[in-house]
Amino acid sequence: MPTPPGRPNLVVLHAGQTPPGIDPVDRDPRLASVRYATAEELPEVLPGAEALFVWDLFSEALTHAWEKADALRWIHAATAGVNHLMFPAAVRSDVTITNSRGVFDQPMAEYVLGLVLAFAKDLGTTLDLQRRREWRHRETERLTGRSALVAGTGPIGRAIARQLTAAGLHVTGLGRVARAEDSDFGQIVAASDLHAVLPTADYVILAAPLTETTRGMVDATALHRMQPTARLINVGRGDLVVQDDLIAALRTNTIAGAALDVFAEEPLPEDSPLWQLPNVIVSPHMSGDVIGWREELVRLFLDNLDHFLDGRELRNVVDKQRGYVSGA
Repeated sequence: MPTPPGRPNLVVLHAGQTPPGIDPVDRDPRLASVRYATAEELPEVLPGAEALFVWDLFSEALTHAWEKADALRWIHAATAGVNHLMFPAAVRSDVTITNSRGVFDQPMAEYVLGLVLAFAKDLGTTLDLQRRREWRHRETERLTGRSALVAGTGPIGRAIARQLTAAGLHVTGLGRVARAEDSDFGQIVAASDLHAVLPTADYVILAAPLTETTRGMVDATALHRMQPTARLINVGRGDLVVQDDLIAALRTNTIAGAALDVFAEEPLPEDSPLWQLPNVIVSPHMSGDVIGWREELVRLFLDNLDHFLDGRELRNVVDKQRGYVSGA
Protein backbone atom coordinates (compact mmCIF):
# COMPACT_ATOMS: atom_id res chain seq x y z
CA MET A 1 0.00 0.00 0.00
CA PRO A 2 2.06 2.98 -1.18
CA THR A 3 1.69 6.19 0.78
CA PRO A 4 0.25 9.04 -1.37
CA PRO A 5 1.98 12.42 -1.64
CA GLY A 6 1.85 14.39 1.57
CA ARG A 7 1.73 13.26 5.15
CA PRO A 8 -1.36 11.30 6.26
CA ASN A 9 -3.63 12.11 9.19
CA LEU A 10 -4.21 9.55 11.94
CA VAL A 11 -7.25 9.30 14.23
CA VAL A 12 -7.20 7.25 17.44
CA LEU A 13 -10.66 6.19 18.62
CA HIS A 14 -10.73 5.62 22.37
CA ALA A 15 -13.27 5.29 25.18
CA GLY A 16 -11.85 7.90 27.53
CA GLN A 17 -8.33 6.55 28.02
CA THR A 18 -5.73 6.85 25.28
CA PRO A 19 -3.57 3.81 24.51
CA PRO A 20 -0.53 3.35 26.77
CA GLY A 21 2.75 3.95 24.96
CA ILE A 22 1.10 5.73 22.03
CA ASP A 23 3.22 8.88 22.53
CA PRO A 24 5.69 8.16 19.67
CA VAL A 25 2.99 8.82 17.08
CA ASP A 26 2.60 12.40 18.31
CA ARG A 27 6.23 13.06 17.40
CA ASP A 28 6.34 11.11 14.12
CA PRO A 29 7.30 13.56 11.36
CA ARG A 30 5.74 11.27 8.76
CA LEU A 31 2.26 12.12 10.09
CA ALA A 32 0.51 15.39 9.36
CA SER A 33 -1.63 15.14 12.48
CA VAL A 34 -2.75 12.77 15.22
CA ARG A 35 -6.24 13.32 16.57
CA TYR A 36 -7.78 11.52 19.54
CA ALA A 37 -11.53 11.07 19.68
CA THR A 38 -14.27 9.33 21.61
CA ALA A 39 -17.24 7.77 19.83
CA GLU A 40 -19.16 11.04 20.11
CA GLU A 41 -16.25 13.04 18.70
CA LEU A 42 -15.41 10.67 15.84
CA PRO A 43 -17.68 12.25 13.17
CA GLU A 44 -15.99 15.60 13.76
CA VAL A 45 -12.38 14.41 13.41
CA LEU A 46 -12.77 11.64 10.82
CA PRO A 47 -12.90 13.85 7.69
CA GLY A 48 -9.48 13.93 6.05
CA ALA A 49 -8.10 11.01 8.09
CA GLU A 50 -6.27 8.30 6.14
CA ALA A 51 -5.70 5.96 9.10
CA LEU A 52 -7.84 4.99 12.10
CA PHE A 53 -6.70 3.09 15.18
CA VAL A 54 -9.77 1.60 16.90
CA TRP A 55 -8.70 1.46 20.54
CA ASP A 56 -12.31 1.63 21.78
CA LEU A 57 -12.66 -2.14 21.83
CA PHE A 58 -15.71 -3.49 20.00
CA SER A 59 -17.05 0.03 19.44
CA GLU A 60 -19.54 0.43 16.60
CA ALA A 61 -18.93 4.18 16.42
CA LEU A 62 -17.41 3.91 12.95
CA THR A 63 -20.67 2.51 11.59
CA HIS A 64 -22.45 5.73 12.51
CA ALA A 65 -19.61 8.02 11.41
CA TRP A 66 -18.78 6.24 8.16
CA GLU A 67 -20.18 8.93 5.88
CA LYS A 68 -17.49 11.25 7.27
CA ALA A 69 -14.69 8.87 6.23
CA ASP A 70 -13.82 10.70 3.03
CA ALA A 71 -10.10 9.82 2.92
CA LEU A 72 -9.79 6.65 4.99
CA ARG A 73 -7.47 3.96 3.64
CA TRP A 74 -6.59 1.85 6.68
CA ILE A 75 -8.30 0.78 9.91
CA HIS A 76 -6.40 -1.11 12.61
CA ALA A 77 -8.43 -2.85 15.33
CA ALA A 78 -6.99 -3.45 18.80
CA THR A 79 -8.90 -6.73 18.85
CA ALA A 80 -8.63 -10.15 17.25
CA GLY A 81 -12.29 -10.24 16.21
CA VAL A 82 -13.43 -7.54 13.79
CA ASN A 83 -17.14 -8.23 13.39
CA HIS A 84 -17.83 -4.74 14.81
CA LEU A 85 -16.10 -3.34 11.72
CA MET A 86 -17.74 -5.64 9.17
CA PHE A 87 -20.71 -3.40 8.35
CA PRO A 88 -21.70 -3.40 4.66
CA ALA A 89 -20.27 -0.01 3.67
CA ALA A 90 -16.85 -0.84 5.12
CA VAL A 91 -16.83 -4.29 3.52
CA ARG A 92 -17.66 -2.81 0.11
CA SER A 93 -15.04 -0.07 0.41
CA ASP A 94 -11.38 -0.15 -0.58
CA VAL A 95 -10.33 0.49 3.03
CA THR A 96 -7.88 -2.10 4.37
CA ILE A 97 -8.69 -3.52 7.81
CA THR A 98 -6.07 -5.15 10.02
CA ASN A 99 -6.45 -6.71 13.46
CA SER A 100 -4.36 -7.66 16.49
CA ARG A 101 -3.84 -11.28 15.62
CA GLY A 102 -1.11 -12.91 17.70
CA VAL A 103 -1.47 -10.93 20.91
CA PHE A 104 -4.19 -13.07 22.45
CA ASP A 105 -3.43 -16.54 21.07
CA GLN A 106 -1.38 -18.11 23.87
CA PRO A 107 -3.12 -16.33 26.78
CA MET A 108 -6.49 -17.56 25.52
CA ALA A 109 -5.15 -21.07 25.05
CA GLU A 110 -3.93 -21.09 28.65
CA TYR A 111 -7.28 -19.77 29.83
CA VAL A 112 -9.14 -22.53 28.00
CA LEU A 113 -6.86 -25.15 29.53
CA GLY A 114 -7.60 -23.65 32.94
CA LEU A 115 -11.35 -23.96 32.31
CA VAL A 116 -11.02 -27.56 31.15
CA LEU A 117 -9.03 -28.36 34.30
CA ALA A 118 -11.59 -26.55 36.46
CA PHE A 119 -14.32 -28.80 35.08
CA ALA A 120 -12.34 -32.05 35.14
CA LYS A 121 -11.00 -31.51 38.65
CA ASP A 122 -14.26 -30.03 40.01
CA LEU A 123 -12.46 -26.97 41.35
CA GLY A 124 -15.68 -25.00 41.73
CA THR A 125 -17.01 -27.51 44.26
CA THR A 126 -13.67 -27.58 46.06
CA LEU A 127 -13.76 -23.81 46.55
CA ASP A 128 -17.40 -23.89 47.68
CA LEU A 129 -16.63 -26.61 50.22
CA GLN A 130 -13.58 -24.70 51.45
CA ARG A 131 -15.67 -21.60 52.07
CA ARG A 132 -18.08 -23.76 54.11
CA ARG A 133 -15.19 -25.53 55.89
CA GLU A 134 -16.65 -28.84 54.77
CA TRP A 135 -14.34 -31.84 54.28
CA ARG A 136 -15.83 -33.98 51.51
CA HIS A 137 -13.67 -36.43 49.57
CA ARG A 138 -14.52 -36.78 45.88
CA GLU A 139 -13.15 -38.36 42.73
CA THR A 140 -12.38 -36.30 39.65
CA GLU A 141 -11.92 -36.89 35.94
CA ARG A 142 -8.82 -37.52 33.86
CA LEU A 143 -7.86 -35.22 31.02
CA THR A 144 -5.71 -37.76 29.20
CA GLY A 145 -7.70 -39.49 26.51
CA ARG A 146 -10.61 -37.03 26.57
CA SER A 147 -11.69 -35.43 23.32
CA ALA A 148 -12.09 -31.75 22.45
CA LEU A 149 -13.69 -30.15 19.42
CA VAL A 150 -12.31 -26.67 18.72
CA ALA A 151 -14.49 -24.54 16.45
CA GLY A 152 -12.19 -22.05 14.77
CA THR A 153 -8.94 -23.07 13.10
CA GLY A 154 -7.24 -19.67 13.03
CA PRO A 155 -4.30 -18.72 15.25
CA ILE A 156 -6.30 -18.73 18.50
CA GLY A 157 -7.91 -22.08 17.78
CA ARG A 158 -4.53 -23.55 16.87
CA ALA A 159 -2.94 -22.29 20.10
CA ILE A 160 -5.81 -23.89 22.03
CA ALA A 161 -5.34 -27.15 20.15
CA ARG A 162 -1.62 -27.26 20.94
CA GLN A 163 -2.24 -26.51 24.63
CA LEU A 164 -4.92 -29.17 25.02
CA THR A 165 -2.94 -31.74 23.07
CA ALA A 166 0.01 -31.19 25.41
CA ALA A 167 -2.35 -31.85 28.33
CA GLY A 168 -3.30 -35.22 26.85
CA LEU A 169 -6.57 -34.50 25.06
CA HIS A 170 -7.39 -35.66 21.56
CA VAL A 171 -8.27 -32.49 19.61
CA THR A 172 -10.27 -32.10 16.42
CA GLY A 173 -10.75 -28.82 14.60
CA LEU A 174 -13.90 -27.47 13.02
CA GLY A 175 -13.18 -25.13 10.11
CA ARG A 176 -14.36 -23.93 6.74
CA VAL A 177 -12.62 -26.75 4.87
CA ALA A 178 -12.08 -30.34 6.01
CA ARG A 179 -8.53 -31.61 6.25
CA ALA A 180 -7.60 -35.22 6.97
CA GLU A 181 -4.23 -34.30 8.48
CA ASP A 182 -3.22 -31.12 10.25
CA SER A 183 -0.15 -30.26 12.30
CA ASP A 184 -2.12 -28.78 15.22
CA PHE A 185 -5.47 -30.54 15.12
CA GLY A 186 -4.68 -33.90 13.63
CA GLN A 187 -7.94 -33.61 11.71
CA ILE A 188 -10.16 -30.69 10.71
CA VAL A 189 -13.85 -31.33 10.10
CA ALA A 190 -15.90 -29.06 7.85
CA ALA A 191 -18.22 -26.69 9.71
CA SER A 192 -21.15 -28.17 7.81
CA ASP A 193 -20.54 -31.44 9.67
CA LEU A 194 -20.81 -29.87 13.14
CA HIS A 195 -23.83 -31.88 14.22
CA ALA A 196 -22.19 -35.12 13.12
CA VAL A 197 -19.09 -34.63 15.29
CA LEU A 198 -20.66 -33.05 18.39
CA PRO A 199 -21.54 -36.43 19.99
CA THR A 200 -17.84 -37.39 19.97
CA ALA A 201 -16.59 -34.44 22.04
CA ASP A 202 -16.16 -34.21 25.81
CA TYR A 203 -15.35 -30.49 25.44
CA VAL A 204 -16.73 -28.22 22.73
CA ILE A 205 -14.67 -25.03 22.52
CA LEU A 206 -15.78 -22.03 20.50
CA ALA A 207 -12.99 -19.82 19.17
CA ALA A 208 -14.49 -19.02 15.78
CA PRO A 209 -15.01 -15.52 14.37
CA LEU A 210 -18.56 -14.20 14.30
CA THR A 211 -19.86 -14.29 10.73
CA GLU A 212 -23.25 -14.86 9.15
CA THR A 213 -22.46 -18.58 8.95
CA THR A 214 -21.25 -18.96 12.55
CA ARG A 215 -23.89 -16.81 14.26
CA GLY A 216 -26.07 -19.09 16.41
CA MET A 217 -24.06 -22.19 15.46
CA VAL A 218 -24.71 -23.67 18.90
CA ASP A 219 -28.49 -23.78 19.20
CA ALA A 220 -30.97 -26.21 20.74
CA THR A 221 -30.36 -28.77 18.00
CA ALA A 222 -26.59 -28.64 18.44
CA LEU A 223 -26.84 -28.83 22.25
CA HIS A 224 -29.01 -31.94 22.04
CA ARG A 225 -26.37 -33.54 19.82
CA MET A 226 -23.75 -33.14 22.56
CA GLN A 227 -23.08 -35.79 25.17
CA PRO A 228 -24.88 -35.23 28.50
CA THR A 229 -21.42 -35.27 30.13
CA ALA A 230 -19.96 -32.69 27.72
CA ARG A 231 -19.01 -29.10 28.55
CA LEU A 232 -19.22 -26.07 26.29
CA ILE A 233 -16.52 -23.37 26.47
CA ASN A 234 -17.02 -20.11 24.57
CA VAL A 235 -14.10 -17.68 24.23
CA GLY A 236 -15.09 -16.53 20.73
CA ARG A 237 -18.15 -14.31 20.54
CA GLY A 238 -21.37 -14.42 22.52
CA ASP A 239 -23.59 -14.64 19.45
CA LEU A 240 -22.02 -17.94 18.40
CA VAL A 241 -24.45 -19.41 20.94
CA VAL A 242 -28.21 -19.04 21.16
CA GLN A 243 -28.14 -18.05 24.82
CA ASP A 244 -31.74 -18.97 25.69
CA ASP A 245 -31.22 -22.43 24.20
CA LEU A 246 -28.06 -22.86 26.26
CA ILE A 247 -29.80 -21.83 29.49
CA ALA A 248 -32.54 -24.37 28.81
CA ALA A 249 -29.98 -27.10 28.10
CA LEU A 250 -28.10 -26.36 31.32
CA ARG A 251 -31.26 -26.35 33.41
CA THR A 252 -32.33 -29.75 32.05
CA ASN A 253 -28.81 -31.25 32.21
CA THR A 254 -28.79 -31.76 28.47
CA ILE A 255 -25.08 -30.94 28.82
CA ALA A 256 -22.97 -31.07 31.98
CA GLY A 257 -21.78 -27.47 32.05
CA ALA A 258 -20.58 -24.37 30.30
CA ALA A 259 -17.77 -21.85 30.74
CA LEU A 260 -18.60 -18.54 29.10
CA ASP A 261 -16.22 -15.61 28.66
CA VAL A 262 -18.34 -13.83 26.04
CA PHE A 263 -22.04 -13.04 25.87
CA ALA A 264 -24.66 -11.68 23.51
CA GLU A 265 -25.00 -8.67 25.82
CA GLU A 266 -22.01 -7.36 27.76
CA PRO A 267 -21.79 -6.72 30.64
CA LEU A 268 -23.95 -9.76 31.38
CA PRO A 269 -27.20 -8.41 32.91
CA GLU A 270 -27.57 -8.94 36.65
CA ASP A 271 -30.83 -10.83 36.14
CA SER A 272 -29.33 -13.38 33.73
CA PRO A 273 -29.89 -16.96 34.94
CA LEU A 274 -26.30 -17.75 33.93
CA TRP A 275 -25.02 -16.07 37.10
CA GLN A 276 -26.80 -18.59 39.32
CA LEU A 277 -26.66 -21.87 37.43
CA PRO A 278 -24.40 -24.26 39.38
CA ASN A 279 -22.82 -25.82 36.30
CA VAL A 280 -21.69 -22.53 34.71
CA ILE A 281 -18.47 -20.51 34.93
CA VAL A 282 -18.94 -16.84 34.00
CA SER A 283 -16.00 -14.52 33.30
CA PRO A 284 -16.11 -10.92 31.98
CA HIS A 285 -14.55 -11.21 28.50
CA MET A 286 -11.03 -11.55 29.88
CA SER A 287 -9.65 -14.81 28.48
CA GLY A 288 -6.90 -13.08 26.49
CA ASP A 289 -6.18 -10.23 28.86
CA VAL A 290 -2.91 -10.87 30.66
CA ILE A 291 -0.62 -8.35 32.35
CA GLY A 292 0.86 -6.10 29.66
CA TRP A 293 -1.70 -6.91 26.95
CA ARG A 294 -2.57 -3.26 26.30
CA GLU A 295 1.06 -2.31 25.74
CA GLU A 296 1.51 -5.29 23.42
CA LEU A 297 -1.49 -4.18 21.36
CA VAL A 298 0.02 -0.71 20.98
CA ARG A 299 3.41 -2.12 19.94
CA LEU A 300 1.68 -4.15 17.22
CA PHE A 301 -0.16 -1.06 15.99
CA LEU A 302 3.02 1.05 15.97
CA ASP A 303 4.79 -1.62 13.93
CA ASN A 304 1.92 -1.72 11.46
CA LEU A 305 1.89 2.08 11.33
CA ASP A 306 5.54 1.96 10.25
CA HIS A 307 4.53 -0.43 7.48
CA PHE A 308 1.69 1.89 6.42
CA LEU A 309 3.84 5.03 6.39
CA ASP A 310 6.69 3.30 4.55
CA GLY A 311 4.36 1.81 1.93
CA ARG A 312 5.11 -1.76 3.00
CA GLU A 313 2.64 -4.65 3.19
CA LEU A 314 0.50 -4.46 6.33
CA ARG A 315 0.39 -7.22 8.93
CA ASN A 316 -2.81 -9.09 9.82
CA VAL A 317 -4.90 -7.98 6.86
CA VAL A 318 -8.52 -9.11 7.22
CA ASP A 319 -10.37 -10.74 4.35
CA LYS A 320 -13.43 -8.50 4.53
CA GLN A 321 -15.59 -10.83 2.47
CA ARG A 322 -15.18 -13.61 5.03
CA GLY A 323 -14.25 -11.70 8.17
CA TYR A 324 -11.00 -13.50 8.91
CA VAL A 325 -7.30 -12.75 8.64
CA SER A 326 -5.71 -13.69 5.36
CA GLY A 327 -3.74 -16.88 5.78
CA ALA A 328 -5.58 -17.91 8.98
